[in-house]
Amino acid sequence: MAALQASSPLISSSSSSGCSSKRMIMASIQLPKPSKISLADPRFAVTKKLVEEFRTRNGYAFAEPLQMDIAQKDRVLEPRLSPPSSSIETTKKLYAILEAVEDRVEMHDNIGEQRDNWNELLLNSVNMMTLTATTTAAMAVAAPAPSLRACSALLFTAATGMSLVMSKIQPSQLAEEQRNASRLFKQLRSEIKSMLMLQSPTESDVKEMMEKMLALDRAYPLPLLGAMLEKFPMKFEPAAWWPRVSNNHRQSRGTKTVVKTGRNGWSKDLEVEMRAIVQVLKSKDKQDYLRLGNLALKLNKMLAVSAPLLTGIAAASSAFGGSTATTVAAIAGTMAAITNSFEHGGQVGMVLEMYRNCAGFFDLMEETIEATLEERDYSKRENGEMFEMKVAMKLGRSLSELRDLARKSMTSCIDGSEVDEFGSKLF
Repeated sequence: MAALQASSPLISSSSSSGCSSKRMIMASIQLPKPSKISLADPRFAVTKKLVEEFRTRNGYAFAEPLQMDIAQKDRVLEPRLSPPSSSIETTKKLYAILEAVEDRVEMHDNIGEQRDNWNELLLNSVNMMTLTATTTAAMAVAAPAPSLRACSALLFTAATGMSLVMSKIQPSQLAEEQRNASRLFKQLRSEIKSMLMLQSPTESDVKEMMEKMLALDRAYPLPLLGAMLEKFPMKFEPAAWWPRVSNNHRQSRGTKTVVKTGRNGWSKDLEVEMRAIVQVLKSKDKQDYLRLGNLALKLNKMLAVSAPLLTGIAAASSAFGGSTATTVAAIAGTMAAITNSFEHGGQVGMVLEMYRNCAGFFDLMEETIEATLEERDYSKRENGEMFEMKVAMKLGRSLSELRDLARKSMTSCIDGSEVDEFGSKLF
């Protein structure tokens, strides 16, 4: 209850007409102080729950007052509009492609592990049979016996057949193919997820992702019979796992930054820098991996022929009998075991595939940069600063190191000298 206290009342009267008087009373009112309200009171839990429910019902989006952007205050109470049906269908298609890519990743992981096991098991089996046959042949020299020669000949024959199979399919190279395919499909999966999060996909996006997935399927086939990549081509060529379409270089719009100028972050200096980087990748990195790939291909061909040939000679020598023939069989078997261990234990096929993949990486970098620079409409290009940063990260360099490399490339073109370093610091 309020306490009313009168303080020094002031009474005034006017006798103009002699019959009326006015009284003015001044008083002060004291109210009790309000009690503090605690938000931990259980009575407010229900209210808070109702507020949370009201914020998220009926499609309305409400922001917290302290987290709300000033530019969005006028739009907070606007209801979210449902996307058009065409956008929903496009998103469904992109999700279907994403599911297929996820399945590809799992398949390539499983098959890569299986083929890596093939390499170990077949190599151990061939070497054990070869060394056992060699030991048997050596024993036949000291103590001639038809049974020892027969056992040695049979083991060498079986080792020859298995060595031919290994030389034909190159299990270590197959395993490396599946590892590369799994890595590239994971990159495609991340690209699709970023597209779904950062932008509204269109039909052209769906078509582009489908083409990339099918290009990967062609570059790294799963089956062996009828679809296996040629392991001993006449000429070493880089791997190609992207669609070979000249106008298909549109970058993801979700990675663009805010355009400050009409050139979308591009300048003449940046274009000259990118062309200089391409020149380094062509003349240094790509050429070096092509050279190494040709050497690895020649070495692999020689080893693939030598191992079965040596075990075949050992099998024939063991069958003929005689001390000289048996000695030749023992020596040939020993050399065959060494050759098999060097070829498949050293995974020469895997090294060859690694060189092929690295050369393809630089080929893709070159094609991407050139296709971007050929685009005359700057709004269709990826933002220049973002593009430069991506190129630097792919080459394992900082932005300053990338610009230094471009300056060295331009200086070498003027002086006619050669750049003293490679473009990539990763491999």
